[in-house]
Amino acid sequence: MAKERKGAKGASSRAQPESYWKLSTRPLHILVFLAPLIALYELGSILYLADDQRGVIATVRAWSILSRFFETFGVASLHLPAAGLVIVLLVWHFFLRDSWRVRPPVIAGMAVESVLWCLPLIVFGMLIAQGLSSGLIQSNGSANASFATLPWQSRLILSAGAGLYEELLFRLILISGVHFLVVDLARQSEGVGFVIAAVVSAVAFALYHNISHPRGGADLALLASYSVAGLYFAALFLLRGFGVAVMTHALYDVVVLIAAPASVAAVNGS
Repeated sequence: MAKERKGAKGASSRAQPESYWKLSTRPLHILVFLAPLIALYELGSILYLADDQRGVIATVRAWSILSRFFETFGVASLHLPAAGLVIVLLVWHFFLRDSWRVRPPVIAGMAVESVLWCLPLIVFGMLIAQGLSSGLIQSNGSANASFATLPWQSRLILSAGAGLYEELLFRLILISGVHFLVVDLARQSEGVGFVIAAVVSAVAFALYHNISHPRGGADLALLASYSVAGLYFAALFLLRGFGVAVMTHALYDVVVLIAAPASVAAVNGS
């Protein structure tokens, strides 16, 4: 009888559902969570970012970088970066052999969590904006002007694209790649690998943006601002997963590019 009770207890413990903190970092829930954002960018880029006269589509640079990567292999399509992201998440899901059951409370929790993680970034952006307006930070205003002239629908689509493809490029791909080099090839510890990967991705994220000073050279204040934002997103990616990092980034860009495009559009995340 004692063995039977022990066996029943073991079976019951194995049947317990996984926690929110684990499920929210798993590929299936990430894919379901990000599916509306992916659809928004794919449809919105055609409706609001297309230039019928020149036959081109305005987009974020990260999307263009990923698109050019596919073109080097002779494959060209406007939807390849999105398809690549979906395939990566599905392959990851198959590799983990996770359940196909999606728990709606987990998706809702990820949305709430993304909003909460966005708040510190908004405060940081406001501080940078105050520095810009007071002259403590000098910045090239061309990016601000270009974003401010776009209709709000275009800025919304660009916000979604920045969240998706900048996080895909700088966090999912770059952090994973650097971690592999440091830990698997250089035989360093996991902690060292994550720290180096986070720093490399943050610096790359900063250099990816326009940090030119109006008087020439690099604007060190902007470089530091973007680096801090990059470290924040890297930490979010490592601690809370790709899905929450993407949505936090996209939400912040919505605030910056739609609510205050003229003040902080060139800071932290477009």
